Amino acid sequence: MNNTPKLKEMLLASHFTVAITGAGISNSCGIADMEKMNVLNAIETSLAPLVQMHPERSYNLLRKSFLNGIFEKGPSLTHRKISTLEKDGLIQGTITTNIDHLHSLAGSTQVAEIQGSYAINKCSQCGHHNDNIEIWNNGHAPRCSKCNGLMLSFPVYSHVGVYEEAMTQAKQWMTKAELVLIIGSKGNYSYYLNNLSPSTSIIQINPQVTQFDNIATLNIKDEADNVFKKL
Repeated sequence: MNNTPKLKEMLLASHFTVAITGAGISNSCGIADMEKMNVLNAIETSLAPLVQMHPERSYNLLRKSFLNGIFEKGPSLTHRKISTLEKDGLIQGTITTNIDHLHSLAGSTQVAEIQGSYAINKCSQCGHHNDNIEIWNNGHAPRCSKCNGLMLSFPVYSHVGVYEEAMTQAKQWMTKAELVLIIGSKGNYSYYLNNLSPSTSIIQINPQVTQFDNIATLNIKDEADNVFKKL
């Protein structure tokens, strides 16, 4: 069934639309879901003590499993379409658990990265911040411009914690949302949805079974890129 006309109709009717995205929208960039990642590689690239012990080994593993997807294959068609919809005034904000920063690289400006991203970085020695994802695109583990200490991304130095500033923004958007698009997300850290009004419509775009199947106003069981290609 082609649900694109209904999706477009609901987007045009809404005065405040929020997109919620998960790993599914980055799969076409070669970035795997967490459960599909090599467990040992994930540990070596995400645990601060191991990253600090073998920074170049960790960086090389990260480059192959994650960074190449950002800098060589991303953003995806869906990232770019969400950015276009924001520019056209049809999406007011995007909430994501993804740490790849691809929404911003695609041009979106209203993005709440609730688990942080590789665009939020802190020196492991002096605490200096460098919030530029490009420091990860130089072919080696990034170093601090102040003291040459090893730079760590928010997901690493926070132990995959919640970025509170982004979570606050997410909750604020939820109180205003008339329409929510849940795209490629399984609902991790989604307690901000408690702020939704009962009258808010939900469109889910995901080929997999999720916790949102029974609450969505419209379920589109397809890959996000396929859906947004038709929009």
